Amino acid sequence: MARKQKAPAVVAELGRPETPAETAARKANDSRLYRQRKTVNNLVFSLIVSLGLMLVIVLMAPGLIGGKSTFEDHSVDVAALAAEAAPSAGRTLVAPAAPDAWKAKSAGLRQRDGVVSWQIDYTTVDETTGHEAYAAVVQAFTPDGAPVDEKWISQALEQQSPTGAEQIGGIDWVVYDHPDRDPDSSNMVFGLQGEWQGDTILVYGTDTPATLRVLAADVAASLTTPKEQ
Repeated sequence: MARKQKAPAVVAELGRPETPAETAARKANDSRLYRQRKTVNNLVFSLIVSLGLMLVIVLMAPGLIGGKSTFEDHSVDVAALAAEAAPSAGRTLVAPAAPDAWKAKSAGLRQRDGVVSWQIDYTTVDETTGHEAYAAVVQAFTPDGAPVDEKWISQALEQQSPTGAEQIGGIDWVVYDHPDRDPDSSNMVFGLQGEWQGDTILVYGTDTPATLRVLAADVAASLTTPKEQ
């Protein structure tokens, strides 16, 4: 016996069965609403995941403890790094003494435009006022022993003009004194350029000339004092 076909269901809102066109329109609308809900759900889920990852990064980041960056306390061992890099440089590298309040933020060999340089970057601190500033020591040389190009030196000293000359610690220095420069937008307010056994020595920064002259004296002592074997 043939199976009896089920009569179309009456839709309450219409009071009659749906026409094929109405059924197709309803299903299309239902699909659209489903896709919208899925998109919103995915967006909410993505935001939750992103916030979770941000929280993990914040908790794991070593530079955020109590809202204070640990980089402020970061300091490298200049003497140890100088001794380690000396064989690669083929010479003794400067490692000046520095006040305990200073932080040596970095020390290493660099190469630019055919010149190799050993550079130390300090955050300096005036023990009287607590004022922080910047100081750098550079020992530059070329692999073939030729003099360091004047253009390289000028770029290192931010293209400032020399203003004088003096002797500190047995080294003759060219002085670059530019007190009108903004220390917040410059790394070179006062600088000294000298030479030691063919290497170019630079001492510069944003601290006071007196402080940087003391650093230059320490640099000279580091270069001229025989190293213990």
